[in-house]
Amino acid sequence: MTKNNDLATAVQSLVLDIVKEQTCYSESDLLPDVPMEEGLGIDSIILASIVDELQQVFVFEHKLNSASFNTINDLLARCEGVALSEKGQAKLVTLGINHDVPVNDVSVNECPTAQEGPSHTTMRDFVSDGSPDLFSKVRKFNDFYETQAQTGNFWYGMPLSSRCENRATIFDAYQNKEREFLMFASNNYLGLANEPRVIDAICKAAKEYGATNTGCRLIGGTNHLHLELEERLAHFKGREACIVFPSGYSANLGTISALTGPKDTVITDVYNHMSIQDGCKLSGAKKRIYKHNDMASLEEVLKGCADSEGGKLIVADGVFSMHGNIVKLPEMVRLARKYQARILIDDAHSTGILGATGSGTAEHFNLKHEVDLELGTMSKTLAGMGGFVCGDKDVIDYLRFYANSYVFAATIPAHIAAGLIQCIDIIEKEPERIERLWSNVNYLHSALKELGFNTGDSESAIIPIVIGDEALAMKMGHAVRQQGMFCQTVVFPGVAVGDARLRISVLSQHTKADLDGAIEILVNAARSVNLPNFKG
Repeated sequence: MTKNNDLATAVQSLVLDIVKEQTCYSESDLLPDVPMEEGLGIDSIILASIVDELQQVFVFEHKLNSASFNTINDLLARCEGVALSEKGQAKLVTLGINHDVPVNDVSVNECPTAQEGPSHTTMRDFVSDGSPDLFSKVRKFNDFYETQAQTGNFWYGMPLSSRCENRATIFDAYQNKEREFLMFASNNYLGLANEPRVIDAICKAAKEYGATNTGCRLIGGTNHLHLELEERLAHFKGREACIVFPSGYSANLGTISALTGPKDTVITDVYNHMSIQDGCKLSGAKKRIYKHNDMASLEEVLKGCADSEGGKLIVADGVFSMHGNIVKLPEMVRLARKYQARILIDDAHSTGILGATGSGTAEHFNLKHEVDLELGTMSKTLAGMGGFVCGDKDVIDYLRFYANSYVFAATIPAHIAAGLIQCIDIIEKEPERIERLWSNVNYLHSALKELGFNTGDSESAIIPIVIGDEALAMKMGHAVRQQGMFCQTVVFPGVAVGDARLRISVLSQHTKADLDGAIEILVNAARSVNLPNFKG
């Protein structure tokens, strides 16, 4: 074998070892021509870590980014012929790979990528930096964070000093004072968080049962209100049984990891909520990602794992939290039947919103008994805290003993359960709340589209304004807040780099004056930052 062949073989081994290290996959799992995200289930954060590690061991002429490769073979080709840094040579030695491979005399600290012209820094740049000091990336992020906060771009975690309604008082750290804002960043879709009947139920139960149950459900933590809440949720969803978790996040973690393991495959939409992605990681199951809401892509993934051992679980948001569109459930159900897969739908942003009675995505499509598991959170429309899963009784009973985030976690307080029961009562008895919400959604969405804003494929109470460039989205968000409207500026990891956006949540409480005020502010902000393709 020639020296060049030795080098090529060593480079391939080095790249594959880095990918295996970051993904915890075996080499047999790394199919060379399968898309890394959609096919292999390697999410954007892990890809960022792979890119960072590769830039530490290779001396790329142009900065490597995850957009420049799609498959393992693409990545190997991208690294072919690229000189190794000193760290790369050292890594070869550590790995026991061909110690005599020649090394470029440029150190990693002198790599041309460090001398490139200015470029936009994003949150992804601080996922990992390859430093032996674990907190190196922390210090780098802190400098970035302080700069963003000083310019008024980062408004994350700003405290409210009022109830969160259609308007709210928030401390403006940039102006160093409290201000009233039009509130378009709340998930209080039906206004139940401030409903007197809900608050009264919570107060009454707190006086009767105390502040908390101080324990998990299986050992001393169950109050009769927890059982009543589960019965009410099961009835609301039209299912046999329900289990309540401490949060929506833990519901996904516990359910996915309890039902799937190393022999199974979880098939997940690329834009699914992070709790779903983390549930997949915790389960140890093979994860396969399909293109967003693309049923042809889903079928390709299902075909690819048709002969794999173990079971298959398709997981998707009912309403995608950063995009506002609805899962294509009818086609998903058809494919699940065809390929013998189970379905879990996360109704976090669907419960209380979709369907004639507000019970969620399955009702919206008249597929009430075609979804195996319906999961949701109670911190949004239901105006409390906790998560839940509804399904067949035997499956729910299994989760009570095998979902670790239920078994080994304290439950929601009894008084919160009392408030949630009252919320279900109100939703069932007052359908006009849902009607008013959808009237507001349709009015605002139509106006924004007519003005030329890119609202993506939104079909729900979540209306994005897609901007793309992260720096421009930050400027737009800053301009909107300065004029008195509070909505979310979403960047990585909430969305992929290059897909930044504003995220507007519409409430039933919003008046026409609120909606018109928001439209005026968004138009003024778009003009002030010269938003591309804006026609208003």
